[in-house]
Amino acid sequence: MENAPSMIDAAFWGTSAAILLLLVLSGFFSGSETALTAASRGKLKTQAEKGNAGAGRALDLTEDSERLIGSILLGNNLVNILATSLATAMFTRAFGESGVALATLVMTLLVLIFAEVLPKTYAISNAETAASRVARPVGLVVLLLNPVVRGVRAIVRGVLYLFGVKIDPDSAIMSVREEIAGALQLGHSEGVVEKEHRDRILGALDLEERTVEEIMLHRSQIEMIDADLPPEEILELCLHSAHTRLPIFRGEQENIIGVLHAKDLLRATHARYTEGIEHLFEGFDVLDVAMEPYFVPETTTLDEQMRQFLRRSTHFALVVDEYGAIEGLITLEDILEEIVGEITDEFDADEDLPLRRTEAGDVVVDGAMTIRDLNRATDWSLPDDEAVTIAGLVIHEAQTIPVAGQVFSFHGFRFEILERQENRITGLKIRALG
Repeated sequence: MENAPSMIDAAFWGTSAAILLLLVLSGFFSGSETALTAASRGKLKTQAEKGNAGAGRALDLTEDSERLIGSILLGNNLVNILATSLATAMFTRAFGESGVALATLVMTLLVLIFAEVLPKTYAISNAETAASRVARPVGLVVLLLNPVVRGVRAIVRGVLYLFGVKIDPDSAIMSVREEIAGALQLGHSEGVVEKEHRDRILGALDLEERTVEEIMLHRSQIEMIDADLPPEEILELCLHSAHTRLPIFRGEQENIIGVLHAKDLLRATHARYTEGIEHLFEGFDVLDVAMEPYFVPETTTLDEQMRQFLRRSTHFALVVDEYGAIEGLITLEDILEEIVGEITDEFDADEDLPLRRTEAGDVVVDGAMTIRDLNRATDWSLPDDEAVTIAGLVIHEAQTIPVAGQVFSFHGFRFEILERQENRITGLKIRALG
């Protein structure tokens, strides 16, 4: 009987030490989970390439995020439940039935502070460093618990399947593009990323999502040359055009038979002059200096089209629909403008620019301006799901072709029709409401 107090004291201190160790393990699992999920894979890869073995191991672990999270959660739950059970037994022995409530209160505070908030706060503040340090022990835990995790994973998927939910093991929670776009938008809203930088990177990312149809110059605006015109008139048209490449047609404009480069025409004219030909254009055929027309489908993505331009060493393509009819044309400059913004030169007059602001704060735009370009220029968020251009958006919402002077309000903006030519809206004034 005399040894009973010492036996109780020994059990108390032994149990306390076990609970403390379990709390440390719980903190390790919580911090590791936060560090490995919050760490940037890009930064880890950069560190791994510089010789950081821990970063390399962390990068390998995050390849299978489902297995990683499952192993950490399993280990964390094991140590938390065991620690709580030991604490309940210890407090019940010391305080009777009231020990259950006391053990619950004490363990909740200890787990919350020392096993959750503290390690996760450190991990989120030093994600890559922490991930590199815990990668080796976590890798061992994942290896040991992998059979159990696989069993749990099978059970979970089976239960979800019963409710009609199918899990694709190869699907990513968030694509790289969405992750980068979200980070850029957040950085811009916090003032860390400049608008111009955000727009350029997002423009480059969007090339895979957009088609040539969205940014092409419509066929109604294309300058063309009739192959049957006298050579003198063709030369004059080239000299007065702001473009260096002009399509050549014969008979009707749908029948494009070549593309004339102004430099090739001038080079051929100069060669005939130096040869001393008395009548400079006698026997001259414009098709002799024209290039073969290059046609692309309207559904081609901008990323693929840019690759084709670079591969073919050409900057000019004619866009056709599924029936082979001419829809418009696209140039390499058009694609580059989707990344860097509007490119102007000495031939672009100010009045030709698609957007200008009034003193009242309104925005006057060309109806052919794309919604995406307007959003990027003004930081608005007009939807572009149903239409590509501003005029198309107004026609879609109005369900009619409006006339000059009509005013519409939708999506939080006021649209006033300034000019209409035939069935095309050529000028609008837009103001944000509220």
